[in-house]
Amino acid sequence: MIYISCDHGGIQLKNAVAEMLRADGADVTDLGTYSAESVDYPDYGFAVAERVAQSGGKDKGIVICKSGVGMSMCANKVKGVRCALCFNAEMGRLCREHNNANVLALGAGNTDIATALDIVKAFLSTEFAGGRHADRVEKIVRYEEQHG
Repeated sequence: MIYISCDHGGIQLKNAVAEMLRADGADVTDLGTYSAESVDYPDYGFAVAERVAQSGGKDKGIVICKSGVGMSMCANKVKGVRCALCFNAEMGRLCREHNNANVLALGAGNTDIATALDIVKAFLSTEFAGGRHADRVEKIVRYEEQHG
């Protein structure tokens, strides 16, 4: 399952990403927002992150706002979530391969649709490399457990 959400600044990009994912046969749950009417981005960032965290690592999430910053900050507040704000496909690949990111943040105001679709494809098609990277991610998990 891929959960996706946006605030009012990310409607067009969210719809394009969700359409591509569904066309590729992905199971997508759109958690809103559904219009350009102003909303509070934390409500939508938390909604995706909570579902991803509850899946125990099985599901992924995508959150979109104008800059991507607000949504990434919210998602990273949820225990068990590692959200990465990415601006190119290489970042989308590396955040999965090295950091085992489970939520992708995109900025609709600074990422065109074609680039965003490439980022999403890289994020979803890349597996976590493990090895030395697993030790580093485990340090993040331990810190979160001790200080969360």
